[in-house]
Amino acid sequence: MITIIPVENKKQRTKFIDFPHDLYENDPNYVPELFLGQEDLLNPEKHPFYKHSSAQLFLAYKDEKIVGRIAAIWNVNNNTFNQTQEGQFGFFDCINDQEVADKLLGAALNWIKNKGGDTLVGPINLTTNDTCGLLIEGFDRPPMAMMPYNYPYYQDLITGFGFDKKTDLRAYLVTKNQASQRSVLLLDKLEERLKRSGIILREINLKDFKNEAAKIKSVYNKAWNKNLGFVPMTDEEFDYTAKDLKMIVDPKYCIVAEKGDEIIGFVVGIPNINEILIKIKRGRLLPTGIFKLLFGKKKIKSLRVLMLGVLENYRKLGIEACLYGHLIRNAMPSGILEAECSWMLDDNYLMNHAIEQINADLYKRYRLFEKALSS
Repeated sequence: MITIIPVENKKQRTKFIDFPHDLYENDPNYVPELFLGQEDLLNPEKHPFYKHSSAQLFLAYKDEKIVGRIAAIWNVNNNTFNQTQEGQFGFFDCINDQEVADKLLGAALNWIKNKGGDTLVGPINLTTNDTCGLLIEGFDRPPMAMMPYNYPYYQDLITGFGFDKKTDLRAYLVTKNQASQRSVLLLDKLEERLKRSGIILREINLKDFKNEAAKIKSVYNKAWNKNLGFVPMTDEEFDYTAKDLKMIVDPKYCIVAEKGDEIIGFVVGIPNINEILIKIKRGRLLPTGIFKLLFGKKKIKSLRVLMLGVLENYRKLGIEACLYGHLIRNAMPSGILEAECSWMLDDNYLMNHAIEQINADLYKRYRLFEKALSS
């Protein structure tokens, strides 16, 4: 018998967080999320998301054993900004059993219907500013930092419940050997041209991080506002994310384009800490995980480019190429052997073309699904 239990206390939330560790115990590509980070993300008393929106976690039991989990998410800011009445599901993990999946997805669907939702979209692990999408291509290696991972059979479970494709998200990989030098070779000429227009490129100043982050937030919320599923971050949400990123950010991989005192574009790359997290059992930093994290950072060989944005009025000036060029030039002598650029919408032709121009390969694909809710 399958029973669905709503998560209502800290003990149940811990079981919710820990379930994937057991499900993927024998999968060499699984990377455990840090427990402390997940606990904060799912705790209504800690994460700023819950000041405007809500979520309900569910666990599936079969013969007194946990066999699945899911979160139903009602993002008020998303519905207000995008003028929708959609709910999301996320944190979906399940044994390969359609009946269990149906019960979990059904619980999320009913919760969203009770909120007044007319569509269910996912997987989205809280918001599109967090990890989202279901891996459908590229199961042969671990995910990069802040990217999801799942078993191949998940797609069958989700479509088996009646979900259809909404859109695909792309992840590109570029290695040191295949990286086009074109962006680097043209960098000086491009920068000289930009300087004549009063635009300079520089590394982020971590000593003035608060002000830098505030300026970047403005660009972020403007540059992405036409993308599917985009939701502007509140000040508290951005500060929360920026605080986390500051712990792993390296100025060499965080370049801004500036005109006067205004940041008009930026690129953010982060060391792929999943190279370390994959060795931290069940995502616990204590007693030994903290040392693996501290001492392993200098040995990281890969990078994830997780954000690149330029204000609309300044696009097609070569700023994007300069930002990539700076990042490539800085990464070459730093021991970085490969970088992932992710994620890009399938129909973002300009950005996808720009990435393909530096000889990056499309190596992973993620999918968002949707299902209309009948009345």
